[in-house]
Amino acid sequence: MSSLDDVDLMNGEIESTDARQQRFSAIELLFAITAMFVLFPLIENLQAGALIESILLSIVLVSAVLAISAERRVFIIAALLAVPTLIARWIHLVRPTILPPEVFLIGGVLLVVFIIANLLRFVLRAPFVTTEVLCASLSVYLLLALAWTLGYWLVAELVPDAFAFNASVKGEMSIKGFDGLYFSIVTLSTLGYGDISPVAKVARMLAAMEAITGPLYLAVLIARLVAMRATPKSL
Repeated sequence: MSSLDDVDLMNGEIESTDARQQRFSAIELLFAITAMFVLFPLIENLQAGALIESILLSIVLVSAVLAISAERRVFIIAALLAVPTLIARWIHLVRPTILPPEVFLIGGVLLVVFIIANLLRFVLRAPFVTTEVLCASLSVYLLLALAWTLGYWLVAELVPDAFAFNASVKGEMSIKGFDGLYFSIVTLSTLGYGDISPVAKVARMLAAMEAITGPLYLAVLIARLVAMRATPKSL
């Protein structure tokens, strides 16, 4: 066997090892995000709702960091973003007067965007469709909704009355928590029920960008998955 064949074999073994690590982490991440999305509306009105939300969000962020931890450099950057973000979240939960939510929200947006970029890189560079590729693709879509949720929350903190709520909606509504996640999902999927409306210009800009990103991502993703499916696996 030539030295070139040895190098190719070594690269294949490394890629196989990284794929196994990525597959486990991607599945774990998808389960964590799905669980958070499903449980958010059920726990919001509980006495310990804020605590449970923080736990679920922490699990999602940690799982996301693990999902992109195949490369040491990427893992270090993700950890440097995740640690202060989670600390700020928990400090604000325990002592809201000590640390404003803007600190956690800015760190959270940066962290989620970094994770999305690395998951997208993994999906777009994958030679063919596997379970890990599908899980990473779905995770990116849900993380887009989470990133905009944090962005809307940040805008609401910085700009009073940035969002308006339909008078026909019963109960107290806030762009924080589940209502913010709900608005982000319906905007990402371009449903637009109209029960929550962006009023401030920056809020409108974010909503418009999300409405464009949702269909565009699905179109690019489907095209990429079809191309990978059509490409024969190397023997």
